[in-house]
Amino acid sequence: MSLERRHLRALLKGLAFIAGFAVLGLAARQMGLDRALDQAWIDSAVRGHGLAGVGLFLGLGALIIALGLPRQFVCFLGGYAFGFWTGTGLSLVASVLGCVLAFAYARLLGRRHLAGRLGKRVRRADEVFSAAPLTMTMVIRFLPVGSNLLTNLLAGLSSAPLWPFVAGSAIGYVPQTAIFALLGSGFKVDPTWRIALSVLLFLLSTWLGVALYRRHKKAADLAAATENEEEPSI
Repeated sequence: MSLERRHLRALLKGLAFIAGFAVLGLAARQMGLDRALDQAWIDSAVRGHGLAGVGLFLGLGALIIALGLPRQFVCFLGGYAFGFWTGTGLSLVASVLGCVLAFAYARLLGRRHLAGRLGKRVRRADEVFSAAPLTMTMVIRFLPVGSNLLTNLLAGLSSAPLWPFVAGSAIGYVPQTAIFALLGSGFKVDPTWRIALSVLLFLLSTWLGVALYRRHKKAADLAAATENEEEPSI
């Protein structure tokens, strides 16, 4: 096969990778997956349905998050459906599963054909994650900037190892997962106090992110690369 044909084939596969993810996201929106998880649906399909309800929440929540739809709302409804503690735990599991799905999609289907063509952003991701993958991922997740989906895809296209990235994401997701689960839980706390606690958790997670950022300034590169996206990284 000629060099030109190999380049064309790689380009077409890369375009197919991008188009595939775009189509999945559009289909999810058209089917109403971004609206499927509402309080009425939680009441009818999740609450009181035991392990089947838990599995349904985790599966649909992970899919919604993997496709770049709002993670915050999944966490809010996790708190609503299961209470603060269980809701925080299950929402965190759904968030991590969604992270792994998007990472794996990019790693398995896109890295070979796209990594060398996306240039600057993937090189930044390689620099960021290769320095200290666990810590750098925590920094990115703690800071309330950037796109959760784009971070997952860039990590998959980079040479970032999976498990430090997943562990850093899980740790970094905790404060803001707890914020939205608390807001949704009706946690036997006056709403004013729940809001105040949520604000406190948000400030704490941001402070942690800034503190880690000061020690590992390279994480600013990836945050800058994703901060113009619509969906925040929380």
